[in-house]
This record gives sequence, C-alpha cells and structure tokens, in this order.
Amino acid sequence: QVQLVESGGGFVQAGGSLRLSCEPSGRTFSTSAMGWFRQAPGKERVFVAAISGNGDITDYAEDLQGRFTISRDNAKNTLYLQMNSLKPEDTAVYYCAARYSINTVSRREGWYAYWGQGTQVTVSS
Repeated sequence: QVQLVESGGGFVQAGGSLRLSCEPSGRTFSTSAMGWFRQAPGKERVFVAAISGNGDITDYAEDLQGRFTISRDNAKNTLYLQMNSLKPEDTAVYYCAARYSINTVSRREGWYAYWGQGTQVTVSS
C-alpha cells in the first residue's frame, strides 16, 4: 500500500523560509511523478509544483515560480519543496501527491493517484 508522509510544516514569519519533505513508501519512488498542492482556509486545493520521476521536468504555478523550488532525492526516497520569501497568503495545508510509473507532470489533481495527509504552513505578517 502506498503511503505519502509530509513533514516540515510550521509557523514562520513573513519573509522566512521552510522546506517541506514528502516520503513515499510502498512503491518505487524513482519512477513516480510527484506534485505539491495547497489548500488555504475556505478555498479549493490548488497546484503548487510538480516534478517528473527523473527530475528533468518541473512545473510551477505561475505566481510561485522564483520563490518555491521542487526537488527530489531518489536515493533518499524524498521529495522536497523549498519555500522562500514566504507571504501570509502562502498559509495553507500543503499536500504531496504521486503518480507512479510515468515520467511527465501534470497540474491536475485527478491525475495523481496517491495523496498525503498534508502539513500545515502558517505565515504571520
């Protein structure tokens, strides 16, 4: 059974940084497309970033590129989201998602087969 476990969320002041991690288990990580999504209070879950299995394809929400960086370490079986220059509007629950055995990316929630439970990020002004 595939499980995705996010970590690294927390409370940070505006302008600060956080690095989120996601550790999948149960299947081969290196062949999976991975994505990050977020859901702010009272809003729908939206795409943040995605990366292909071998890391050669990345995609970002237009308003986040330049501040957020998605990466992966297949040897450590871990996905990362480095978030810099955080703003109060970045406050949300952040989810990682996976789709296995495919080397491309997507912004669509329904394209991903597996989801983590989410990690809370709170940015104070």
